[in-house]
Amino acid sequence: MPANTSLSLPVDVRKRLEVLEKDEDGISDEDLVKEKVELVQDFLHADAQDQLSSLKAKMKSSEISMDGYLSKVKALLGRELCVENGSHGDVVEQNCKNGKTNGSAANGDSHKEEDDDGIMDTKEADAMKSPSAPKGKGGRKIKSDSEPKKSPGSRVTRNSVSGKQPTILSMFSKVQKCKSEVNGVVTNGKVEEQDKIERDMEEEVILLFGTCEAYSCTHAVIILVQSCRVTDAHLLFQTPPPKCPDCRQYLDDSDLKLFQGDPDNALDEPEMLTDERLSLFDSNEDGFENYEELPQHKITNFCVYDKHGHLCPFDSGLIEKNVELYFSCAVKPIYDDNPCMDGGVPAKKLGPINAWWITGFDGGEKALIGFTTAFADYILMDPREEYAPIFAVMQEKIYMSKMVVEFLQKNPDVSYEDLLNKIETTVPPAGLNFNRFTEDTLLRHAQFVVEQVESYDEAGDSDEQPIIVTPCMRDLIKLAGVTLGKRRAARRQAIRHPTKIEKDSKGGPTRATTTKLVYKIFDTFFSDQIDQNEKDGGIKRQRCGVCEVCLVPDCGKCTACKDMIKFGGSGRSKQACQKRRCPNLAVKEAEDDENIEEEELLPVKAPSKKVSKAKTKKQSNGKLTWVGDSIKTEGKKQYYMKVCMDNEVLEVGDCVSVSSDDPSILLYLARITSLWEDNNGKWFHAHWFCRGTDTVLGESSDPLELFLVEDCEDMQLSYIEGKVNVMYKAPSDNWFMEGGMVEDIKVIDDDNGKNFFYQLWYEGDCARFETPPTFTPQEDCKYNFCASCSRAEEREEQETPRVFEPIKAEDHDSKALYVLACLKGEQFRVGDNCYLPPDAYNFSVKAASPVKRPHRKEDVDEELYPEYYRKHSDYIKGSNLDAPEPFRVGRIKEIFCNRRSNGKADVSEVKLRLYKFYRPENTHKGAKAGYHTDINQLYWSDEEVTVNMSEVLGRCRVEYGEDLNETVQDFSSGGPDRFYFLEAYNAKSKSFEDPPNHARSAVNKGKGKGKGKGKGKSSSAQEPPDQEPQDPKVPKLRTLDVFSGCGGLSEGFHQAGIAETLWAIEMWDPAAQAFRLNNPGTTVFTEDCNVLLKLVMSGEKTNSLGQRLPQKGDVEMLCGGPPCQGFSGMNRFNSRTYSKFKNSLVVSYLSYCDYYRPKFFLLENVRNFVSFKSSMVLKLTLRCLVRMGYQCTFGVLQAGQYGVAQTRRRAIILAAAPGEKLPRYPEPLHVFAPRACSLNVVVDDKKYFSNVTRGNGGVYRTITVRDTMSDLPEIRNGASALEISYNGEPQSWFQRQIRGTQYQPILKDHICKDLSALVAARMRHIPLAPGSDWRDLPNIEVRLRDGTSSKKLRYTHPDKKNGRSSSGALRGVCTCSGGVPCDPADRQFNTLIPWCLPHTGNRHNHWAGLYGRLEWDGFFSTTVTNPEPMGKQGRVLHPEQHRVVSVRECARSQGFPDTYRFFGNVLDKHRQVGNAVPPPLSRAIGLEIKKCVLERIKEHDDTNEKENGKQEKMVSD
Repeated sequence: MPANTSLSLPVDVRKRLEVLEKDEDGISDEDLVKEKVELVQDFLHADAQDQLSSLKAKMKSSEISMDGYLSKVKALLGRELCVENGSHGDVVEQNCKNGKTNGSAANGDSHKEEDDDGIMDTKEADAMKSPSAPKGKGGRKIKSDSEPKKSPGSRVTRNSVSGKQPTILSMFSKVQKCKSEVNGVVTNGKVEEQDKIERDMEEEVILLFGTCEAYSCTHAVIILVQSCRVTDAHLLFQTPPPKCPDCRQYLDDSDLKLFQGDPDNALDEPEMLTDERLSLFDSNEDGFENYEELPQHKITNFCVYDKHGHLCPFDSGLIEKNVELYFSCAVKPIYDDNPCMDGGVPAKKLGPINAWWITGFDGGEKALIGFTTAFADYILMDPREEYAPIFAVMQEKIYMSKMVVEFLQKNPDVSYEDLLNKIETTVPPAGLNFNRFTEDTLLRHAQFVVEQVESYDEAGDSDEQPIIVTPCMRDLIKLAGVTLGKRRAARRQAIRHPTKIEKDSKGGPTRATTTKLVYKIFDTFFSDQIDQNEKDGGIKRQRCGVCEVCLVPDCGKCTACKDMIKFGGSGRSKQACQKRRCPNLAVKEAEDDENIEEEELLPVKAPSKKVSKAKTKKQSNGKLTWVGDSIKTEGKKQYYMKVCMDNEVLEVGDCVSVSSDDPSILLYLARITSLWEDNNGKWFHAHWFCRGTDTVLGESSDPLELFLVEDCEDMQLSYIEGKVNVMYKAPSDNWFMEGGMVEDIKVIDDDNGKNFFYQLWYEGDCARFETPPTFTPQEDCKYNFCASCSRAEEREEQETPRVFEPIKAEDHDSKALYVLACLKGEQFRVGDNCYLPPDAYNFSVKAASPVKRPHRKEDVDEELYPEYYRKHSDYIKGSNLDAPEPFRVGRIKEIFCNRRSNGKADVSEVKLRLYKFYRPENTHKGAKAGYHTDINQLYWSDEEVTVNMSEVLGRCRVEYGEDLNETVQDFSSGGPDRFYFLEAYNAKSKSFEDPPNHARSAVNKGKGKGKGKGKGKSSSAQEPPDQEPQDPKVPKLRTLDVFSGCGGLSEGFHQAGIAETLWAIEMWDPAAQAFRLNNPGTTVFTEDCNVLLKLVMSGEKTNSLGQRLPQKGDVEMLCGGPPCQGFSGMNRFNSRTYSKFKNSLVVSYLSYCDYYRPKFFLLENVRNFVSFKSSMVLKLTLRCLVRMGYQCTFGVLQAGQYGVAQTRRRAIILAAAPGEKLPRYPEPLHVFAPRACSLNVVVDDKKYFSNVTRGNGGVYRTITVRDTMSDLPEIRNGASALEISYNGEPQSWFQRQIRGTQYQPILKDHICKDLSALVAARMRHIPLAPGSDWRDLPNIEVRLRDGTSSKKLRYTHPDKKNGRSSSGALRGVCTCSGGVPCDPADRQFNTLIPWCLPHTGNRHNHWAGLYGRLEWDGFFSTTVTNPEPMGKQGRVLHPEQHRVVSVRECARSQGFPDTYRFFGNVLDKHRQVGNAVPPPLSRAIGLEIKKCVLERIKEHDDTNEKENGKQEKMVSD
């Protein structure tokens, strides 16, 4: 059993115990024991407290008598108060003399299992020893909050500290100087050595704490220092560092300060209040005793202290827990605004303070704070010099809370990083004792800030979205480990006048400009939902039942309580008490919409071929007779055109209903495509329609709208319920000009329940709504033609390899050779090149690819790196180790089928004989070779392999570089599927050679101009080679970019050559200016999009600045990403959420689409756009587009698969006007980490996939951080030079592309944020190894660049989940680690290891990645608007430099060219980059739109040729 350590008893407690031992008061034995217990119970060890509780319970239950109880308690107290640490843990020696208990102990054990955080590093300890060493700035203290204690029966007054003080060592005169054994280590007890140790110890402790009788309770600290002199450094003290029992500050804290005494001639409070300098009464009046309210005065030169003389904060919960705090000051009349001492009355020991309060802000930025004592109210002015740093912290957090509430009230959708941006760029008001705000400031005051936010929310309307649920506040609560509901619990503190925050005068969402059609769709849907909720009695809000708010009773005073039946109300509102709005529940509901964590989900395999959901049908007993004769007989089937069913004639092409045997299911609807009779009865073939509720539209769909689907079956005629009318709604001829004119959301009226309509074909797996395909059946097949069967047959034919043009070869008896094969609509000839999956074949050389290596170190010094144990796995966020290889590339040598035994070819299995191409990384040189070469460069090899043609993934083009009649760069820019080679690779000799003659293309052979790798001056696409047919030129679409930001979306479209952005709308001026810089020909509107649409709809041609507005018919493509974070806080349907939704920017954007009716429409948003509120946002968006007549679809794309070193999943909604082709989503170009490629979406329990066929495969290797930015020059934290030299050539293909072909010697915007001194120190101590983050930080004190020093993090509590370290040290930093509520007194600040991260790490995956370094061979996390080491994406540190990533590095991670310019300060530019769509992603989408336009042009040309051919034939006839 470990030895007990000595108790830390304050001086006054020890003196009272001495009095009680002498029995000076003459009290009874029972009262004596009772008072002793009350005096010392808060200082007893945990096991002693447990024994006391047990004895008390036994006495109450009569298990022991009162005398037995008293004798046992006396013995227990005797042991505890007179304990002496022996040489072994189980030996307890008494050290009581003269009946006194000084609580001191000899050098005791220092067990491994305890913490040593009180011990300094040698270097830092030396610095503290040196009198000349600079002291920490400001002397801030740790705010504390003691646990509720039983107060002694009489108030214990504070002893004077002005008398003669004993020396430190005189307090320890009873300490034995003897030989002792500590954990088996024998120490010499020679007197000389012991005296030297004591002298050193006294010098150090006096330096740390000063000489004050109040510190007689710190003997444990001295013993700790002494034991550390004689034991190994790794031996740990058994108890956490001692704290003052009242103010809860660490007694060994260098920032702990002592009260320096009262002013001269200071008066007691009652005497001071009657002083004539303060009295407003004549001498014959009764003075303050007759005030109806307490008198108010101002105080200056004040300081607050506890009864031990420790200066302490008054706002950390001490007053609420009945800790007696006093203050000394000069008191001035209430009307005196001068903070100097002149005219003030010196006062001493005012208090104790009963309450503190805030009276708001004195006409500006400075908060007025006050105290209340039993005699008066006091408003604080200027503090005493030594108290100024403590008071500054108080002012700081009050101002901080005001700033946060005002910012979030006006900007509810901002992120945590945006709040940090606001804080870091705000200059503190003059007169406050601090010069800048940092993230550490925010985290330090997080509890208070959140409490103020809760207070603000209390005053809001019941339907108003509380600020507490905003994304920013949720992140702050999680990161700082804030306890919700604490401020509103019953407590002693009275904030009588809450901090004054002005509410936004607008009072609600800005009104959206909408077309009537969009408005009615949203209005109808929400009205139905609200009615349904009212019918169901409303959604009953649950409670967490745990927080203090849930546990208090209803107040009976608020409007919600007054409506409750129990308080005499009607009970109609069903609202919870406004004082009991559970903050935990509100935050939890908002968390339901939190973004799905990137990289955490593995991709789901694509579904197998769709199987129709079985329809359970019910037969009818109607009479069936054929009408007319059979028109065709095939085998046993006789086909008819008409049938009579119960006097109703049905014919081929009619639509019918079929009943389900489940009466709750609506009628199934189908078109009759054929009628026949055979031996089994009368049959029909049903091509099913799909109801809107069975599509992704769900409940938002038009109940009368149907959709054609690929689903059909043979059925007996007896299942038909009856005939229905289904009409095809074709778009009108004037569809493009009808925008904004359609008012009725109903398409048809249904009087009898039998009228329906359809306008689109629905592809269920990927949720595509398209114009129905045109199938023209031949005249002799009209009686049994089914569009669904035809489409299925066409798809099956495309997916089956087929061979053509056989080659007669006598020397191949075992196989039949062919010239041509077809697969998936593509033709493959001998000599063509194709893609194959990576597992199709292996290479002869074992590539030196990166090996999965364990990054965790086993031999870690856990005292120096106490958080390293949290790194459980070897998985590193942002790592490419799991990324698949890109496709194999091969050239077809032979197309053949094996012959059967009868000599005929087995055409069911087509095979290919290929030449293998090596990529640079497949050679013996490995990944480094791939880094320096072009990603589309290959090496020829004469190695051959045979594969099944069914494995082929597509065609590509591979050319010998010397045969090209254009530069390699121009050739490569012509399309994504273009490769070149200059050399052949010999795997056996591991050498590079000239390619053989047969490797050169027969078409291009001899055409080359010897350009090889020559550099052209233009990167634009050149005319394709002669052997390829030239495509017609695609005209650029006139484009309007709404919510354009700095122009990422438009930039990609421009690179694709599909768009000409003539107009852009961006309300934020810095982003609008950036758009202008890069697109000088664009009209950029820097105003509200609602205002502009209203102007256009009212017939205006220009805005107030004279800028020309686009008119109806001008806009051919509309693109944009409307913000929609505001939906994430909506918990239920009511009038407030309805108003917020219908006035959202999504609705405004859809109204733009409805009014302008562009040919193509694109909506880009965060991945969770498709999931907000059970996908409600997605459904209504698609519903609006479908009702307008658009073809549309949705999907999620990963930007990393299109050429950037970043994981960024984005939801993309595409729409195409009637008559256009609906684009498909682009196939991935680059392979990427599988964890980041989960792109399926679940809506109403159904999983939807994008249309991509290649899955997670890719044409090229992944782009890495090294590819992205290894060529950029080194800069330091806070670098601000806007233009510097590159200082080197590009190293990788990506760098060559991103710099551009035009010579640019100047690098712009390679600037980064200047982070605070503490954050900079943390970054310096993050190792450079892959996967390093905050868990690798050492727990040391370091000198900061501002001259101050950081502190060492103290581990003071046991951790239930993580146990102890290998050396036995504690791992908890707060009481909550042991399973009890948090204690605010445990908070620590200014530590190298941020206290908040181990505090809440167990609940948040150990905060993996915060302060994380990027990995050279990995990728960026989603680029955010403000790179913060403790932000949502914490991996923002440079791989090798001690700073966060620069603006240009972030821009490159997004794929912006180096020539792209940004506007504003460094944070403005970061925000522009972080909010942008990566141009490579939008370029890939733009190329798909370009394909559709091109296909439409070709179809139009083919139609014209046919028409011309017919006319010529008619003329010739």
